[in-house]
Formats: sequence, C-alpha cells, structure tokens
Amino acid sequence: MTTTANVDHLTRSEVWSSQLKDVLEDDLMATGYVNWLSEFPDGDTFYIPSIGQAQSYTYTENDGIQYNPLDTGQFQFTIDQYEASGIYITNKAKQDMFYMNQLVSQFVPKQQRAIEEKVEANILGLQSQQTASNLNNINGAPHRFVASGTNEVFTTADFAKARYSLKKANVPDTNLVAIVDPSVEYTINTLTDISNVSNNPRWEGIVAEGIATGMKFVKNVYGFDVYCSNNLADANETISGKTTAAGKANMFFSAAPDVLPFIGAWRQMPQVDSDYNKDYQRDEYVVTARWGSKLYRPENLVVILSDTDQV
Repeated sequence: MTTTANVDHLTRSEVWSSQLKDVLEDDLMATGYVNWLSEFPDGDTFYIPSIGQAQSYTYTENDGIQYNPLDTGQFQFTIDQYEASGIYITNKAKQDMFYMNQLVSQFVPKQQRAIEEKVEANILGLQSQQTASNLNNINGAPHRFVASGTNEVFTTADFAKARYSLKKANVPDTNLVAIVDPSVEYTINTLTDISNVSNNPRWEGIVAEGIATGMKFVKNVYGFDVYCSNNLADANETISGKTTAAGKANMFFSAAPDVLPFIGAWRQMPQVDSDYNKDYQRDEYVVTARWGSKLYRPENLVVILSDTDQV
C-alpha cells in the first residue's frame, strides 16, 4: 500500500516554478515634454540667444520718431548628468544557477530602465528651478502655489487657476497637460460636489465611472489632459501662508510643440558595454548615459504643491 506516510523520500519538500517574478513598473512620460536638441555636437555648455518684444508709444505729428532697441538675452544649459548602471555575474554562479539564462537576459533591460527612471526624475525635478516658497508671479498670476483644499489637497478651482496663470503668461491653451500624484486622483475621485461642475461638459459621467483609467484620467479637467505619476518631486514649502508637510510638486503646462517647457540634449544615449573579466572570472555589463536638461520656458509651467497624507 502506498500513502503519503511511506513516500516521504519520494516527495519534494520544495517545488520551484520555472518562471521568475518581476516587479511592477509605472509608465514613464516626462521625456516627451522636452525639446531635445540635435544641434549640440560637442562641448558641455549650450547657448541660445533670445530677443524681447518691440515697444510702441503715442506719436505726435511732426515729432521725430523714437527708436528703441529690442531687449536681448542669453539662455544656457549644460550637459551635467552622467549616469551608469553596472551588473556582473561570476562563472560559478552561471554554472550552478537554474535560472541563469532568465536572469542574464534581464540585466540590460533592467539597467536601461534604471537610466530611464533617472532621466524621468531629473526632468520632473526641474520644477525646482522655480523659486521655492514663492508665488513666481508672471504677468501678475502665480506659477507656484499650494493646493487650495482643506489640508492642502486639490479642488477643481486649482485646475482653473493653473489655466488662468498660463493664459496670463500668453501660453496657448492647446495640448494642456497636468502631471499629478496619485493622491490627487484620489481627491478628485472622492469630491462630493463634483457633479456640480456645470461649465465643463466633459466632466459628465465622472461620478458614475471614476476619473482615471491606468495612468491617464478618463476625463479632461478644465482643458487639461491629466496623467498620474509616482515620480514627481517632493516639495514642502510655505507659500502665501499655506504649508505642505508631505507635499508633491504637481505640474501643469502646454505640450504644444513650439512651447515645450523643458529643453535638453543627449551627449550619449544609453549605451551598453559588456566584457569578460578574466581576473575575477565574471561577465560584466555596463550601461552609461550623459544628458542635460533645464526649464526653458518658465512662463509655461505652473506647479501646485499638494499633500499626500490625506488619502
């Protein structure tokens, strides 16, 4: 007779899957909002000349014309980011490891992802090039402020105010984009008076269906296509008497091609190098990249700080 009692030595105490479990990764988006330059062949500093507006005045008949020069300036940014990711695997590990092929096949994709996440964080961190703890007024409208809701959470008025600030700065109201923390999505989803918003018919259906699917909101909020990101920068500041303690810097801007808020350049796109190190008896894999980015149009960036600890 055969039962579990007398086949103990024939039963595996541990059974392992042939698959490897991978971690979940969020979508990256920030590089799409950068004007990546191609005319930067060498060096590490790039200069862009700028010109201002012409002036007019009230003319009196038979008076001489007044001539005024255009204001000029200079914008510069540098290649200041140099990132690397290195992994190795020894000969002994390759010989003994059941999952060796699956593991090694993930080295370069994982390293590439690490570089991409660094680029994402670098671009979303450019909000820090505004003046901290300051309204950063442009044409009388603030471009950095704390969300107006109780406990520094979002209200629908904050979206309207962001649009107002961009309009005052002459930013076109096309391709408007907001990148917000998931806590903002939660706040908007749970607003009790959301159905009372009547001046934007695209809000219809939010209460029944929710406002987001995946990374992007289902609905357009006061003209903004809203995306969620876990990579926004932390920002704890006091602005106009309101303070964030667990703050994130949510970003609002126009993604119209001619007015992208950020500028950047690659000196070296992510590049893979691999080699066998005979001294250490191991295969080595390295991915490196060099780039630079900067806030190019401060008038096309509104940053709203909101607390994340109210969820």
